[in-house]
Amino acid sequence: MSLIASFTKRSKLNSTIKQTEQARNSEGGTADNLFKGAYKGYAEVLLDDLLRADALYNWGFALLHQAKTKTGEEAVEIYQDAINKFAFCLLINPNYLAAAINGGVAYMDLARLSEAKPDDKLYGLAKKQFETANAIQSGTASYNLACIYALRNDQEACLKALENAKEKGSLPVLAEEIINDPDLNNVKGQDWFNAFIEALTQKPVPVAEPEAATEEAGEQTG
Repeated sequence: MSLIASFTKRSKLNSTIKQTEQARNSEGGTADNLFKGAYKGYAEVLLDDLLRADALYNWGFALLHQAKTKTGEEAVEIYQDAINKFAFCLLINPNYLAAAINGGVAYMDLARLSEAKPDDKLYGLAKKQFETANAIQSGTASYNLACIYALRNDQEACLKALENAKEKGSLPVLAEEIINDPDLNNVKGQDWFNAFIEALTQKPVPVAEPEAATEEAGEQTG
């Protein structure tokens, strides 16, 4: 970082710290607005710090996988810690695709652990993360969204998301993985779902090659 850039960020940080102090001495909506402005200021100071974003993402990724090995409140705390790391990573780098996707995965895992209903806010937060991922790179989290729509029995939205995932190449590699995904239980057996799976498993019809010419063209004589 250049000296000028460093000075600019330091000036921004000092200004944001003062705004935080103002927020602490205010009340109600005024305080909330000042706090929100301060949070935006802190994020701007950290913006484009790619090394820190990478560290936060990989820290969150490690926590996510550790949480999968735990149960009960211990798992809940680790999942929440992972979610916080992914969120902070996205503050620093709003286009960090993996942080958006895995933030959604962490919310879904946490929802399952909590035995939350499909309309629970945890699934809503997961959906928001996957939508953020799709905004960063179209279709990358469409299969994840299809799972949420299936859990909510929104069949039209589920099919649309599956078709988008197919178009963008983000479906699981094997059709069996889709068939065996418990998140899709509500739509399995539906005619449209069977047709979708059948289309995935059909082998392309080979295109016949044109027959070789049996006679060589004669030379033209002058």
